[in-house]
Amino acid sequence: MASPTPRPDASVRVRFCPSPTGNPHVGLIRTALFNWAFARHHGGTLVFRIEDTDAARDSEESYQQLLDSLRWLGLDWDEGPEVGGPHAPYRQSQRMEIYADVARRLKETGHAYDCYCTPEELETRRAAARAAGRPSGYDGHCRTLTAEQVAGYLAEGRPAIVRFRMPDQPVTFTDLVRGELTFTPENVPDFGIVRANGAPLYTLVNPVDDALMEITHVLRGEDLLSSTPRQIALYQALIELGVAKDVPEFGHLPYVMGEGNKKLSKRDPEASLNLYRERGFLPEGLLNYLSLLGWSYAADQDVFTMAEMVSRFEIADVNANPARFDLKKAEAINGDHIRRLTPEAFAAACLPWLRAPYAPWAPEAFDEAAWQAIAPYAQTRVTVLADITANVDFLFLDRPVADEASWAKAMKEGSADLLRTARERLAAADWSSAEALKEAVLAAGEVHGLKLGKAQAPVRVAVTGRTVGLPLFESLQILGRDRTLERIDAALAALGS
Repeated sequence: MASPTPRPDASVRVRFCPSPTGNPHVGLIRTALFNWAFARHHGGTLVFRIEDTDAARDSEESYQQLLDSLRWLGLDWDEGPEVGGPHAPYRQSQRMEIYADVARRLKETGHAYDCYCTPEELETRRAAARAAGRPSGYDGHCRTLTAEQVAGYLAEGRPAIVRFRMPDQPVTFTDLVRGELTFTPENVPDFGIVRANGAPLYTLVNPVDDALMEITHVLRGEDLLSSTPRQIALYQALIELGVAKDVPEFGHLPYVMGEGNKKLSKRDPEASLNLYRERGFLPEGLLNYLSLLGWSYAADQDVFTMAEMVSRFEIADVNANPARFDLKKAEAINGDHIRRLTPEAFAAACLPWLRAPYAPWAPEAFDEAAWQAIAPYAQTRVTVLADITANVDFLFLDRPVADEASWAKAMKEGSADLLRTARERLAAADWSSAEALKEAVLAAGEVHGLKLGKAQAPVRVAVTGRTVGLPLFESLQILGRDRTLERIDAALAALGS
């Protein structure tokens, strides 16, 4: 059994169908991004569907987080929650009658059957198969039950699940990422589609929804590859029932690996999308990096806009090999996107961190004019927006941060003498010019036989608290003459001078 040949002239319809369980995972977002880019590249349709049939794990809070996350990222959808569409509803919990009807029709046509095997019986037979070196999947015990056997099980009060009857022939399909794949019957046994309590399983609801919503391409994670032959067989049955028109094409995206070359899991801190929002990643910066997990824009270009990605994205260009998540590279790419912002956009983007209740200064201490003046210099220094507070805190705090390592590094023997001379020169300098302040500190250094780099270090630590930071003389100019001299005086007092 083979999947259909590609349909280049068909209208592309792809879907993103997460379960609302916990915080969104960056691997999940990578899947959403690739589906979105593929749909936009082809002028097709992105269907956003919610798999919320697991009442024990799904939550309304997680559902709202999913919607909020996609909105924040700018990944819009054409059909789905809040948008509607011709195939509504788009939450599986609201489509139970559809699944029950399809399951009933599959049984009536012999494509599915009731299975009365108990978990204990299944495990006993699986253990025997493993011991004999045979595949340990379901052995088809209930495939051909007689009416008498069924009556006996019913008399015992045994519950039954519904199993789909796999064809007794190989399933072959061409994966859009991995090429032609074949699964033999012994490795793809009959599988459950409805629980004993009547609840439909993922193995049924996903193909049914894809069929009814006329999905043409299923782009999803590699972890779901083993379920594809089962779904292709089910699609063929749905075509016979008139539920599906065709079998979609499949493309399985590579694993995203974390530390220790292990698959990135929800438990890994760097997997949580919320982490990147809290740290101040730009949506486009994060998406740019996630797109590189299995795909590339050009051999010599890692930084690009989402519009540029859409212009080139083809699923055939995705690499089948696992992609490793590199936080440092993600930060570097985000920093490039920060530097692409206009100064006005950057200044506005930082405000949530500068005005946050947890900022290290009192709310009334924040000076909008000082921030607007320093913002262009800060824009070249940060890789994530949350870094902004440590770069400009000297402007809004009563006194600079007490960084012991910076103090020990800068305040060496002779620093007090240098600071006294620098104070004199700065007090007499022209504060309308950052260049004039530089000349004042340079002149102070020459008095003590120091070049500018050595001379400015004690001044920087006295005024900002740190040995590294934004351009010093522009910072002094924005801080102002009086506050700068006060801080130098405080440093001299601390040095006992």
